[in-house]
This record gives sequence, structure tokens and C-alpha cells, in this order.
Amino acid sequence: MPGLLRGVARTAVIAGTATSVSNRVSRRQAGRWARQDAAQAQAAPTAPVPHAPTSLAPEDEMSNKIAQLKDLGDLKSQGVLSDSEFAAQKARILAS
Repeated sequence: MPGLLRGVARTAVIAGTATSVSNRVSRRQAGRWARQDAAQAQAAPTAPVPHAPTSLAPEDEMSNKIAQLKDLGDLKSQGVLSDSEFAAQKARILAS
């Protein structure tokens, strides 16, 4: 019986050590991957986000509003917009 108990104890110690080493290796590898991901995110060039021009020439701004109003009128004539929706969007466009 003492031989059996010693064998079980040895197996438990070996399994515990293997689990501990495996967990440490997993944590270390996860840390490496996280550092690599962070380095790649910093090194990757980001595409500039296109922005709408902040100030248009008065003619461009007016032609833009006219185009939006024409599109709005087309949507109303197609029945996509109700009269109240059309009026609200028209007021929004004209107020901007």
C-alpha cells in the first residue's frame, strides 16, 4: 500500500507542476500577443476620415440646398415622404 500511495502522490505533484507551467506559458504567450497587437495598431497607418467641407462658397452651399430640396421633392412625389415629413426636412435644409 505505501508504494501505491507514493505513486499517487508523485502523479499529483507532476500533474500540479505541469498545470502550473502550462498556465504560466499561456499567460506569457497571451501577453506577447497583446504587445504585438498593440504595436501593430500603433504602426498601422490610419486612413484619413473624409470630412464635409466646413465652409462652402455661397454658390456651392445654395446649389447643394437646391439639390437636396429637389431630391426631397422627388421623394414626396413618389409617396415615400408624407406632407409633414417633407415640411420638417425642408425646414431643416433651409435652416442649415
